[in-house]
Amino acid sequence: MNTSELTALPQRKVARVEASQLAKNTPNHTAKAVIPQGQWAKYDPFLLMMDDDFGPGAFGAHPHRGFETITYVMDGAISHSDSKGNSGTIYTGDIQLMTAGGGVIHLEDPPAGHRVHLFQLWLNLPADQKMSEPRYQDLLGAEMPNRTENGASLRIYSGSSAGIEGPALNHQPVRLVAGTIPAGTTIHQDLRGGENTFITVVSGSATIGAAATPVPAGHTAWLELSDSTETAVAITAETDLHIFLAAAEPLQEPVVAHGPFVMNSAAQIEQAFSDYQAGTFAG
Repeated sequence: MNTSELTALPQRKVARVEASQLAKNTPNHTAKAVIPQGQWAKYDPFLLMMDDDFGPGAFGAHPHRGFETITYVMDGAISHSDSKGNSGTIYTGDIQLMTAGGGVIHLEDPPAGHRVHLFQLWLNLPADQKMSEPRYQDLLGAEMPNRTENGASLRIYSGSSAGIEGPALNHQPVRLVAGTIPAGTTIHQDLRGGENTFITVVSGSATIGAAATPVPAGHTAWLELSDSTETAVAITAETDLHIFLAAAEPLQEPVVAHGPFVMNSAAQIEQAFSDYQAGTFAG
């Protein structure tokens, strides 16, 4: 799909711009809420997203059930290990897509002597996939399909951008695109009209959408939905720009969450705690 085809599509507007909210600030861990937890219908199927900068020991081992985590490393490295015997390390520009599914207990920690700056996005799983088998997908930035255009460099981790497909396997289809756009350059991203879409400005400043809405660093643009099947959004770099874009169709299912568990009913949450306390949670 070329630029003229993208610009010919109905162009999405920005519905609102939200600033990341400081949630924690200690010498070892600064956390900002990009997507706050609890407003399920507004952000559906995205549950929360944190902008975390931390060193070793900020988190202990903890369980998850019922959703997927998407960890995008903006700087540094993060190692993980879990109750299934999985382990590994990802670095700047990498994404790890972890399906917690029916349950996993894991630990995420930078290697000794390092810090990491990352986004962690929680993506809801459909009701019939909540108890799926846990799995990891390490989507290494250097191996991702790369869309290069007028100096812009966008990695496609999942879904597609201008006909370039990312390699991620999805229970809940999600579009994940991240990269840099030089000052003065405009990129158009194709989207389905029903996809709930956000674009976070990691650094730099942009105008986004048909009304050229200004979006500074540390802010997130949420797009209006559209009745059109195929749409696009314009992203213009006012200064050198680093963006993170995610888009997915809302699930429109009940959400009941408690701590690290996200299910469809209170009974399922109670069962998750019971399984965890009985030691049967993660097999």
